[in-house]
Amino acid sequence: MPIKQIVKGSIERLKAVLAPAFDQYSRHLPYIITTAIALVVVVGSINLFVELTDGLKEGELSAIDSQITDYIISFRTPARTEFFIWLTHVGDIYGYLIIGGIFIFLSAVVFKSWKYIAQIGIVLILATLSNMMLKRFIDRARPDIEHLVSVATLSYPSGHAMSAMAFYGFLIYLLYRFKMNRFLKVAAIIFFILLILNIGISRVYLGVHFPTDIIAGFIAGFIWVVFCVLAFNLIELFRRDPQT
Repeated sequence: MPIKQIVKGSIERLKAVLAPAFDQYSRHLPYIITTAIALVVVVGSINLFVELTDGLKEGELSAIDSQITDYIISFRTPARTEFFIWLTHVGDIYGYLIIGGIFIFLSAVVFKSWKYIAQIGIVLILATLSNMMLKRFIDRARPDIEHLVSVATLSYPSGHAMSAMAFYGFLIYLLYRFKMNRFLKVAAIIFFILLILNIGISRVYLGVHFPTDIIAGFIAGFIWVVFCVLAFNLIELFRRDPQT
């Protein structure tokens, strides 16, 4: 038998042996890549949160906090104060009950799935509990300026910013996944992004948080969004394909 045919036959036999392994690897490659990217984002965000917290402890960011706070509260007017008080309630239990109620209706009637309701509840609970622990551990006092709303807890990280990012941020993820009118999807996503940002600004405007409290809250809330998206998708993958 010619050497050419021997080599060709050997290659074909090797391909037959390795094909199942490569097929399985190829089938799972998108999940592997997505998981790797999500883990990099989570680890990078945690590192950013730690670096920001260390900067606070060393007093490196105090001047920036003061400058940004002074700039934002310089825009105080009775009308803006009423608006931001209303807005800060949207980032509290009242807003979550209303938006959550609408989402429950849409999930049950339109999308016919209760799993999204459970998922967003889990994300919000994790963000709330971790925020309580972080506040106690870091123990940062509220700004020593006039508070336009009453507050009873510590300052860092902002619970409103963290919960808003977790709750509305996860809604953005779900909207991205849902099959719906493209214009409505883009409009809703932009609306929730602006809502998250303005809830954070409202807390500085009302004098109850430093800007760095808001940034830290956004980072921590974002970590929970990415982590939970990763966890929920892996659970779904293993549920559909136990051999994964």
